[in-house]
Formats: sequence, C-alpha cells, structure tokens
Amino acid sequence: MIAHLDLGRENRPYETELLAAAQRVLTSGWYILGKELAAFETEWAAYCGTSHCLGVGNGLDALTLIFKALELPAGSEVIVPAHTYVASVLSITNAGLTPRFVEPDTASYNIDPQEIESQITEKTRAILVVHLYGKCCDMKPIWELARRYNLKIVEDAAQAHGALYQGQKAGNLGDAAAFSFYPTKNLGALGDAGAVTTNDAELARRVGLLRNYGSEIKYYNELQGTNSRLDEIQAALLRVKLPHLEADNRRRRHIAHRFLTEIHSSLLQLPPAQTYDQDVWHLFVVRARQREEFMAYLAEQGIQTAIHYPVAPHQQAAYAEYHHLSLPLTEQLHREVVSLPLYPTLTDQEVDQIIQAVNAYSLVVAE
Repeated sequence: MIAHLDLGRENRPYETELLAAAQRVLTSGWYILGKELAAFETEWAAYCGTSHCLGVGNGLDALTLIFKALELPAGSEVIVPAHTYVASVLSITNAGLTPRFVEPDTASYNIDPQEIESQITEKTRAILVVHLYGKCCDMKPIWELARRYNLKIVEDAAQAHGALYQGQKAGNLGDAAAFSFYPTKNLGALGDAGAVTTNDAELARRVGLLRNYGSEIKYYNELQGTNSRLDEIQAALLRVKLPHLEADNRRRRHIAHRFLTEIHSSLLQLPPAQTYDQDVWHLFVVRARQREEFMAYLAEQGIQTAIHYPVAPHQQAAYAEYHHLSLPLTEQLHREVVSLPLYPTLTDQEVDQIIQAVNAYSLVVAE
C-alpha cells in the first residue's frame, strides 16, 4: 500500500540528528523559552525574509494571537476564503471577530481577489488570505484593496512553507503570517508547533506577550494573554529539518510536475499548473465527480488517498449561523476534492504506480 503520507518514513532520514537534538535539550535543563527557540525564531525569520518570528503552540494559536495583537474593535469583520480548513475561521471567531466568506478563484482554489471587494463593509478591518495546498494567493490585487480600504492583511501560511509570490516567500506578504508545523506539514515538528512572522516590531512584541500570559517580566502581566509557547524540544527538532526544506520542496515540485504532465484522465480535473515551480505542493488535489468511486478504485490498486476537506466551514455544525449562506463553488469543491499521495520520500517507482493507476481509472470506468 502506498500511504497518503507516511510520517515515520518522512522523518527517518533525520533520525540520528533528531535524537541528538532532543538529547541536547534534555541535558540543557531548560525546556521553555530558551536558546533553541530563540535560534529557531532567528532562522525561520531569515528563511521567510521577515524581521521577527515568534514561536507558538500551534498554527491556530498563531492566527488567533495575530488577530488579538492587532487589537481590532470587537465584532470587526475579517474577509476569509470560504474554501479553507475550519481553523482559519476559528481564529477569527476565537478573537471575537466576524468572518465574511468569499468564494475561491476557479483558477487557483485560493480566495478570489475579484470577489473580495463586494464583501467589504464599514466594519471590515482585515483580510485573511490562506495559501491553500502550498500555492500563494494572488496578492497584488489584494494589496491594492488593503491600501484602498485601510485593511490589515493576515496570511494563513500553514500549508505554504517556502512558497513564492513574485520572489517573496509566504510569511512576508502581509502585516503578519501564521505557520503551523504540525507533523504533516512541509516543515513538520514531532508534535504541535506554530509560529508568527511579521515585520511590525510592535505587533511582534504584543504576540510575544500574549503567548506568555501577557507577560514579558515574570509575574508582571501587561496584557490578558494565554499560554502558547513553542517548546525547546520542538524548536530543536525543527532546526534539524529546516536546512532540508528547500530540497524537500524541490522533490515535491518534481513529483507534482510528473503528475501534471503524465496524468491524462477526462474524469479528473488536475490542480492549476501555472505557478507549479513557485508552489510547494503541500497537497496534490484533484477533483473527481464520482469521488467515492475513484477513491475506492485507487484503494483496490494499493494507493491511499485523503479528502482536504469534506465539509466547508460555513456548513459545519459549529457554525450553524452561516448555514443559510449559498457558496456554490466552495460547496462543489468540498464534494469533489481528492488528495493523491505526494511527499519527498515517494520513490520514482511509486510515482509511476500512482500515475498508471490514475490513468487506468478512465479505462475501467469506460468499460
């Protein structure tokens, strides 16, 4: 069976270094807000091209802390793509703000810049862009809208480690960005982990306070904060894997290019290819009208697939107040998307097997 993702296999090349990093932290006797975190923050900021990085507990916390640090008035509206993982929306509502859903662009599956302006009201204060599946949003028109309406731009870059837009990396395309280092990500920890990047020194200061009970000096609390700190072990493990991220992303691009050029099926819609060499292909997502049939067929061929994601945020039980919304393109995508296996340790033989099985699917259906 070709797994959709095999995390043990993904981390095996770094096993010796990971064990040494964990041992280094263990013997240091310092486990929270120490030298490993400070070093990783410096390294990740440099990688993204930003002035500041704050390590936090996870990607959802990273987004939520950004919205709290922006100190927007309660009830302010935030533009958010309707086609995204629910965490994007949770970060808005967890910060006491109101989401305004915008349909995706059919060419990229990211938020449609042409649809944003129609959703801006006098209460709108920010735009949350989600670089879904490892592809950066089309930022130029979004920058223009933000300037025109005096809006903040927040990036959800949880799936876009190293993705590029006009030569700039995700994480350096707005006022602040949130990263997740959940184990499945292109740069994955061995547990929950996240970070905020920004070029705004005051925003960075507030995020740093908020992640640590609102405190910079122990037992003195300037803000009503929370406890969301990237711990020393996860920071040390991420430092081991970071130098390999670019090579891993190149391998992802190579596999994606093979899929894009060698998969030929009238029953599937392949992902957009225009910027494949700028994308980091966190996921390779196709669309299938008969999704369950397609997934069952691949399972019979020994290929595991996944769905990212089966239910749109506005249709979740947690957001019943938005069930009345009609977002047809978003809803169609959530009915049709299927993620094929794509990760750096896939062998060429396994890539061949996936391509052959997907192409054979059309012949089987035709019979």
